[in-house]
Amino acid sequence: MHAKGRTALWRSHNRLEIATGLGFKSIMRRIQRAMLALSVIAGSPFLAAQAGAQGNSSSGIDNLRLPNLNNYAPTDSGRPLAAGESGQITLAAHLTDEGAEIPRGVIWRVFGTETGPDEKLPLVATARGGTGVFQLAPGSYLVHAAYGRAGVTKRITVGRDPLREDLVLDAGGLKLDARLSGGVRIPPGQLRFAIYETSAEAAGDGALIIPDVEPGSIVRLNAGTYHVVSNYGSVNAVIRSDIRVEAGKMTEATVEHRAANLTLKLVRERGGEAIADTAWSILTDTGEIVYETVGAYASMVLAEGSYTFIAKNRDRIYQRDFTVVPGRNQDVELLPTDLLDQNNQFPD
Repeated sequence: MHAKGRTALWRSHNRLEIATGLGFKSIMRRIQRAMLALSVIAGSPFLAAQAGAQGNSSSGIDNLRLPNLNNYAPTDSGRPLAAGESGQITLAAHLTDEGAEIPRGVIWRVFGTETGPDEKLPLVATARGGTGVFQLAPGSYLVHAAYGRAGVTKRITVGRDPLREDLVLDAGGLKLDARLSGGVRIPPGQLRFAIYETSAEAAGDGALIIPDVEPGSIVRLNAGTYHVVSNYGSVNAVIRSDIRVEAGKMTEATVEHRAANLTLKLVRERGGEAIADTAWSILTDTGEIVYETVGAYASMVLAEGSYTFIAKNRDRIYQRDFTVVPGRNQDVELLPTDLLDQNNQFPD
């Protein structure tokens, strides 16, 4: 893993096999993008990385709209097909070309290939689990298999005779974590990750794939390089890294934050009680305000560097320059000696 301006450690393990993306035509690319857009509505995970990376589709497909997944037809909707009217198809998903069938966690969706008056492809059947068996009328269908954020779409043709189709995803697992200098553990509640697409043309972050990823959780993604942003706290302790996910492997990535957790308070004397109703401003050495709050205490995580702490209480302003040392969490007191106007002291 490459970490921009920071140390980052990563290692790959063969503990997880995860799957292949099959090449398919523009209509299938359009389906994956449309399903990704609807996944938030339906609450079902789909592959954002692959959908965003498929490129442009033909103009005739750009206006294609998939059905609202909250109102899809169940597998056995409508009148039952009489004997001889349907064909049986078994759908199996694999992590790799030679891998075993995925036993659970796969979401299957089967679409018809002809759009209706509303320009939507009809959702014919859906299932959740591992290998699925469907009874479908003879004809052509588009099958989408989703496994975490990895997915693949394939065109199938159903006849009278039993049929089996195997779908393979080109994907891997990603497990993220972070530490402070010296390997000190960061409380999980103060740490979050966001996963973005990478783009050589993008000035900043690419398209967001997954926000608020908890440390230690496993995210299934199609093989490729992703831009990962790690936030320690909510101010400016941010690490950005480009991480390569390999098909059939678990990539465990641990980044190193150079930051510290500080609690500021304004006191009349060392060790004294914090003064309430204090307005706080935290400035970098370039004068940029990175944090503001009001209260007796100001707690935050700050990245390594030099800062100016400003506290205002009533008409008195206090200021102190401070250097944040990575991993050195501490309380910082602003004292009467930090008052800018020494003629305007606290009343006795």
